[in-house]
Amino acid sequence: MKIPLLSICIATYNRAEYIGETIDSIIPQLDDDVELLVVDGASSDNTEDIVQEFAQKDHHIRYVRLPSKGGVDQDYDKSVELARGEFCWLFTDDDLLKPGAVDYVITAIREGYGLIIVNAEVRDCKFIDILEQKRLSMRENKIYDVNQMESLFIDALAYISFIGAIVIRRSIWLSRERELYFGTEFIHVCVIFQKPLPEATIIIAEPYISIRYGNSQWTPRSFDIWMFKWPKLVWSFAHISDQAKQHITLKDPWRILRNLIFQRGIGTYTSMHYHKYFSGISSAGIWKISAWLISQLPIKVLAHFLYCYNRLVRNNALTLYDLNAKRKG
Repeated sequence: MKIPLLSICIATYNRAEYIGETIDSIIPQLDDDVELLVVDGASSDNTEDIVQEFAQKDHHIRYVRLPSKGGVDQDYDKSVELARGEFCWLFTDDDLLKPGAVDYVITAIREGYGLIIVNAEVRDCKFIDILEQKRLSMRENKIYDVNQMESLFIDALAYISFIGAIVIRRSIWLSRERELYFGTEFIHVCVIFQKPLPEATIIIAEPYISIRYGNSQWTPRSFDIWMFKWPKLVWSFAHISDQAKQHITLKDPWRILRNLIFQRGIGTYTSMHYHKYFSGISSAGIWKISAWLISQLPIKVLAHFLYCYNRLVRNNALTLYDLNAKRKG
């Protein structure tokens, strides 16, 4: 059997409702150079039945069921270990590949890039309305040589918190520290930025991915992730300057009350979070009182306030739907 050039690696758990549509978008782009590998973290729904049905019809599809759920970091790492391709596209289990995506990525692979970042559009949960034309606002592809890691960090890090954008040479992934970063929720970011990359990177400007917005499995944990885990990770890279890190996030974004207001507006900051993180800290009394009051604000009222602010002041495309989708996801 021919060794594929590219493995599209999906780590999944209980996504029977969505994964069939995802696979349908990938199948027309599979050939002997491209395999689809689905690693299932012991789903309790009928995810296995759905994927196995596809695999029986197309020999380019492989399904591996793990004995237990390892978590997003462990399961994606396992998918790279099990992949046969020279490159791995760490795709998501509820988004779609647009036609031509694989051909364009294969071209970039053959041009010698070690990391390929694929731009995406954002659609509503049913893929009807476009909420954002491009997550990365760029007209042309951009290339970063091995000495431009900091520029790549500044330009792309916020976007590549979305793992589905990443196509990486498998040997680079396997040569780097991974277990240390299990539990961070962003193992791909850790693999990329823990030290300089040995090959150039390209960002593909054309949005070849359609993101299903508001459907993240980690929405209930998003306060913990974005206020604590993500900043800790961003600030952990010793070879990246503090100025570059500051461009992405503060060390303690939770100290900024407007961040708490936004998190409350999307329903991810509650009185439970206040008592878990803030009730025992030694901080100015006025800040603690404000943090507690924010945790009590009516979510619907605050969501509409944020909608008006985003619409009128920031002209943000992801407005009311953005807030509601995050709250309901």
